[in-house]
Amino acid sequence: MLHNYGSINLDHIYRVPHLVTPGETLMSHDYRVGLGGKGANQSLAMARAGGRVRHWGRLGRHDAWARDLLEASGIDIERVQLVDDPSGHAIIQVDDRGENAILLFPGANHGVSEEGLDAHLAAAAPGDWLLAQNECNALPYLLGAASERGLNIAFNPAPMTADVADLPLEACRLLFVNRGEAEMLTGLPAGSPANALLDALYKRLPSTETVLTLGGDGAWYQHGETRHFQSPLPAAAVDTTAAGDTFIGYYLAAVQAGVAPETCLARAAAAAALSVQRHGAAESIPRAAEVEQWLHQAPSTP
Repeated sequence: MLHNYGSINLDHIYRVPHLVTPGETLMSHDYRVGLGGKGANQSLAMARAGGRVRHWGRLGRHDAWARDLLEASGIDIERVQLVDDPSGHAIIQVDDRGENAILLFPGANHGVSEEGLDAHLAAAAPGDWLLAQNECNALPYLLGAASERGLNIAFNPAPMTADVADLPLEACRLLFVNRGEAEMLTGLPAGSPANALLDALYKRLPSTETVLTLGGDGAWYQHGETRHFQSPLPAAAVDTTAAGDTFIGYYLAAVQAGVAPETCLARAAAAAALSVQRHGAAESIPRAAEVEQWLHQAPSTP
């Protein structure tokens, strides 16, 4: 079982000709509300990939429909609490090139106590996986307590903040980072080549498996001296929202299935390539059958 301590947000999505600039008032030509949050997206991606996932989270009581949607997708919601706090939400701009800009309000996602995390951990067994992102509170306590309990920790430090560097990252078995997150963690300048980032990440976390995602430039897996590269798959992007979350959920479902890292990369890359060709967050995450079809059709997939 994988336990995902993750955010559940309501996404307010605006389609705009370009991302709003300071001082500008811009007309949106479309608006929708949907389920989002990195945690919820990653749980959905893992469930749609055929993985077994239990979500830990908090949601405003009046937004119970979002919890129902998670359950209908095959996610164990036993440890999703309905509370009186407002739900987390995001204001998302998506421009005509598919790029996005996001304003995030954490809401109920930042209301978990250490006692609450202990209760969640008590329901996990040693050897289970724990997934976390940087949209919920109490991460220093969680990572330490989960490590002591013998859980395999996967961490995605998004959205990246300066205090991530102070977390006990050495407790993580698997770290997912994009280029910007890797640069912040290592102190390397913007635009550093992938091999330099991987070298610096290995120097800092020599025992941790690392997956470095580079968007349209592919992705890397690293563990010790072993590296695997996944070349980018052709995709005409219309909306990149949740592409990284889709990649992570599919990757972890493949890990759970016991396949090799290069196969994990291939499945995750195919799922992400499909997701960017669709609008929205949760609704853009593909089903396993679609990903398998893509893998059989894409000649550049290893």
